[in-house]
Amino acid sequence: MNEQTTLESRQKTKNGVKRLVFVVLSILLEVTLIVLLFTSLNDYAEWLNLLTRTLAAILVLYIYSEDKTATMKMPWIILIMLFPIVGVTIYLLVGLNKGTRKMRARYQAIDEVLLPLLPDSSDLIGNLKQTQPKAASISHYLQTYAKYPLYQNTDVTYYNEAVKGLEAQLEALKQAKHFIFMEYHAIEDKESWQRIEEILVEKVNEGLEVRVFYDDMGSIGFINTDFVQKMEGLGIACRVFNPFMPGLNVFLNNRDHRKITVIDGEVGFTGGYNLANEYFNVTHPYGMWKDTGIRLEGPAVRSLTIAFLEMWNAVKETDKHDENFMRFLPVDSYEASETGYVQPYAFIPMSSERVGEEVYISMANKAEKYCYFMTPYLILTDEMVHAIALAAKRGVDVRIITPGIPDKKMVYGVTRSFYPDLVKHGVRIYEWTPGFCHAKMSVVDDVMATCGTINLDYRSLYHHFENGCFMVNTQSVLDIKADFDATFEECREVTQEYQKGNKAHLSLKELFLRLFAQLL
Repeated sequence: MNEQTTLESRQKTKNGVKRLVFVVLSILLEVTLIVLLFTSLNDYAEWLNLLTRTLAAILVLYIYSEDKTATMKMPWIILIMLFPIVGVTIYLLVGLNKGTRKMRARYQAIDEVLLPLLPDSSDLIGNLKQTQPKAASISHYLQTYAKYPLYQNTDVTYYNEAVKGLEAQLEALKQAKHFIFMEYHAIEDKESWQRIEEILVEKVNEGLEVRVFYDDMGSIGFINTDFVQKMEGLGIACRVFNPFMPGLNVFLNNRDHRKITVIDGEVGFTGGYNLANEYFNVTHPYGMWKDTGIRLEGPAVRSLTIAFLEMWNAVKETDKHDENFMRFLPVDSYEASETGYVQPYAFIPMSSERVGEEVYISMANKAEKYCYFMTPYLILTDEMVHAIALAAKRGVDVRIITPGIPDKKMVYGVTRSFYPDLVKHGVRIYEWTPGFCHAKMSVVDDVMATCGTINLDYRSLYHHFENGCFMVNTQSVLDIKADFDATFEECREVTQEYQKGNKAHLSLKELFLRLFAQLL
């Protein structure tokens, strides 16, 4: 890496941060001006004041009637009731934005084409029901409501460190023969990515189709807007999801948090790590970094391919869409050594079905011996708290691992505010002392596990495009359990600290942050 490249990368990062600050300030200015306008008019027009309060009451009733969890409704209701002008203004600009409906229509249209290309796994779920009925019920839910099927004949490799996943990806990329798809929340144009980029350029020169898709907000501190032009100049097709621009927009809050690599429709990777140096411990902004991932080989890769094509073809109306999807969906002739079951899945925030949360709740409900979670953020709905707490009250060994060093101090404060509600019911809380734990996993009873991009927080569960993988009776389930056991040894158990004393009671600041945590 030459010095010039390093300096250019640093400048791009600065430019990205400047753009972020500018956009945030623009949005705050827009809200302030609108509120000031309404406030000043209210001073002179009693009828306008009455209209605002009437509208506030109608909105409160409307929000109350929505098919959403109470945890998601209450912040809006309280904000509108306490500050009618501010609350009504923000809700009309954000909560009722037509852009969401347009995006929903685009995703519905592409899903009507793509999802029927996935196989029906009813018979396979029926077979699983004979041996693991509790896991089969979760698979049934995923096929019925997320539309992603269950598979066998797929080998799964688990990586307990992100760098192991990266090295495996690099080797797999070198073996690509037809196409490469990569979709990530964050890409940093530095050493780790550049190792990938070198291979992608080689494959482009060999005649392969290579596509890169990234989220603008996730990458805004790592790369600048000219990254797309750079990729296109190298022959790599590149698209950016939901560019972060001035102006209030409800869809601004919905980010692509998925992490997917697909090679030839035969090999796939997913997990918690993005393609930035800190994820592979090249840099250490928050101490050591803990992240995990999985490699799939076999027919289950088809679901990852479909998930990628969904985002690629729905992101912009003006972009050219694929006309022949079958060329990316090869007829599988793979013979796996695994006998277990694999179910990759994805979901979108515009759907009323909260797939990520339902899977986690179901796993807690089905657990008999133990249920372990690993998450960088712990910001839960009442329903999720109840499910986890109830499992502990049933005698299940419920444990949660969170970071020992935060990447966002305010969010970390909210995470810790959930500890007392959980530990008083028997849940054990561990903080990973070496640094920041970014992995998103769960494992239950040596039978089933998940690994993917879905945090235990509002953003992942309600606002983001996410993906994960549900596994049953695979070696990876046992490998994930072993990783949990090893990670516990590197953690500080804080359960007792939050059972009694000052930490057992929430401060006024914590209560306020909890109330509006979904907006953080």
